[in-house]
Amino acid sequence: MEGFNVGEYVDQMGLLLDLEIRDEYRDGVVANFERISAIANLVNSFPIPEDIEVASVFEP
Repeated sequence: MEGFNVGEYVDQMGLLLDLEIRDEYRDGVVANFERISAIANLVNSFPIPEDIEVASVFEP
């Protein structure tokens, strides 16, 4: 995702949630959110036909 700064996102969400992310953990948190972002981009890039209907209940 172009223009998405993961480090800034982590900092802003920490402030919004009043969650202190200590300096020694911040790099790991940013790295995990970068992985999450990559996975989300892969999922969101999958084409879904317009005629697909949403399931009301998920049953594996």
